[in-house]
Amino acid sequence: MQVQALTDIGRKRQVNQDYIFQSAEPVGAFPNLFILADGMGGHKGGDFASKYLTETMVGFISKTQNSDIIKVLRNAVRMSNTLIYEKSHSEPELSGMGSTLVAAVISGGVLTAANVGDSRLYIIRDGIIQVTKDHSYVEELVEAGEIERYSEEYNRKKNIITRAIGTEESVEADYFEVDLIKNDHILLCSDGLTNMVDEDTILAIISGHGSLQYKARTLVEAANENGGNDNIAVILIRYEAKDGDPHA
Repeated sequence: MQVQALTDIGRKRQVNQDYIFQSAEPVGAFPNLFILADGMGGHKGGDFASKYLTETMVGFISKTQNSDIIKVLRNAVRMSNTLIYEKSHSEPELSGMGSTLVAAVISGGVLTAANVGDSRLYIIRDGIIQVTKDHSYVEELVEAGEIERYSEEYNRKKNIITRAIGTEESVEADYFEVDLIKNDHILLCSDGLTNMVDEDTILAIISGHGSLQYKARTLVEAANENGGNDNIAVILIRYEAKDGDPHA
């Protein structure tokens, strides 16, 4: 597989609270690992939370020999949540910190993803498919049929998230498994991209010509050109099926 990962402070923020990790090589018993976190909370808290979450998860996963991806991710999320929650209550300058999370592992032609918050994972194939589900106030209202997606109220309140790592004593991620097809593109991104660039534009950039590096850079540039109101993070993967994978 090919991978390009990029994060940018944007045009309005003083600190970059997005943090990314990508490895196409094995991490512990996992054949690869991709993590994107978007921190929140104060001048120090947000960037600390996203970095600490990512490094804690990578450290935990690298030491395990259990190949049950969802079980290992669930344990890593729970442990990281506890550590961040405890730090936020023991260190005043980190009070109230937390982070979103979207993580992915590709094994045997299957993508396994985990998410907490409103960072997203997409698959770009013939079109663009949002695999993860936002844990946000407006998405809950959409699901209940109370507002329309992308309405004025939706856009005004879309940054209110209802679940994050480290803000409560316990948290559960949502998990997804998707069969991949050769030449699928997988995009992990923070809301600094999706709030600035619509899905049709994301699809056009990733489906267009150019290297993976060019496409990742173009996504970030598009977010900045549209205002760059937040930090921007992207991990862009091009899946190349191996012999023996179901859809090779």
